[in-house]
Amino acid sequence: MQAAGRAPILVAAGGTGGHLFPAEALAAALAQRGISVHLATDRRATRYGGALPDDAVHVIASATLRGRNPIALAQTAAALGIGLAQAWALIGRLKPAAVIGFGGYPTVPPVLAAAWRGVPTLIHDANAVIGRANRLLAPRVTAIATTFPDVFRNAPQLAAKGTLTGNPVRPAVAAAAAAAYPAPGGVLRLLIFGGSQGARIMADIVPAAIGLLEPDLRARLAVVQQAREEDVVRVRNAYASLAVTAEVAPFFSDLPARMAASHLIVARSGASTVAELSAIGRPAILVPLPHALDQDQFANAGVLQAAGGAIRLAQEEFTPQRLAGEIAALAAGPQRLGAMAVASQSVGRLDAADRLADLVLKVAGIDSKQ
Repeated sequence: MQAAGRAPILVAAGGTGGHLFPAEALAAALAQRGISVHLATDRRATRYGGALPDDAVHVIASATLRGRNPIALAQTAAALGIGLAQAWALIGRLKPAAVIGFGGYPTVPPVLAAAWRGVPTLIHDANAVIGRANRLLAPRVTAIATTFPDVFRNAPQLAAKGTLTGNPVRPAVAAAAAAAYPAPGGVLRLLIFGGSQGARIMADIVPAAIGLLEPDLRARLAVVQQAREEDVVRVRNAYASLAVTAEVAPFFSDLPARMAASHLIVARSGASTVAELSAIGRPAILVPLPHALDQDQFANAGVLQAAGGAIRLAQEEFTPQRLAGEIAALAAGPQRLGAMAVASQSVGRLDAADRLADLVLKVAGIDSKQ
């Protein structure tokens, strides 16, 4: 329940899981404190649906800055201009106590409009390298929340605004984190996923790698793999030809629980994946998306690798032969898998949503005890 007369918080997030999931986790933490939350996002958010009521979700025009083509730049500027006008009107109508941005260009119009209206603002960055939209907003906001330490080590003025909170994870992840790492026994459970941009290479490489393993190791495997719809049949057929137990689907709604049940995970290293891996504490082989402008996934995977919780493979190193070698070595040394699970969890922050909610209330000037 919202306290009488208490202003809401407006959260702005790009319409991808990496931005929306931590925004939704914050919304849940604020709701427990009696604070209502509205979401400003783009049309892509509808695919994730349902975390907030429809009347609390506001679609704001935006566009991502790509390249330097004059026509594309003009179109982007026009979309952001429309979004800025929409956000200005939305903030005037809602009168939020603060506006919180979670990255991506759809956050730019609401956070800029709030800053220009004198509304307290905060941005959260989920990556080990701050994203471009947040770099644009950072000098203009009241406060900055980070997932990793030392993000602003070369920018002392921004570091002065910074607070290390971690990356909020969904309640399903927090629930999965309560499960102890399953000691590898007869069955070795592998989970493979890559997100919408990365699943194809997983479909190309992972079944081929498993085909290179010794037959007795293959017989021990239980595989769960996300694959694009157009790749599902060929991936299933590949595993069937190897007599490997496998469940292949385009999407798993219970992914956190499947992560918790796994002995080893092969995945991309987006911010939400790394946050969830480390919160639950599972060993991983991480393959960063290679074409990201800021190489944020490479940096994210590096944090887990430095802690001892993951093996980072650049995409050019991600071959069937190399992956088969890594899987075989880990299967032969289950004590290493256990140590990696502990190391991974040492990086995780299960209380990130609460830490961020506390910071939001501070920035907004709201007394949580009212």
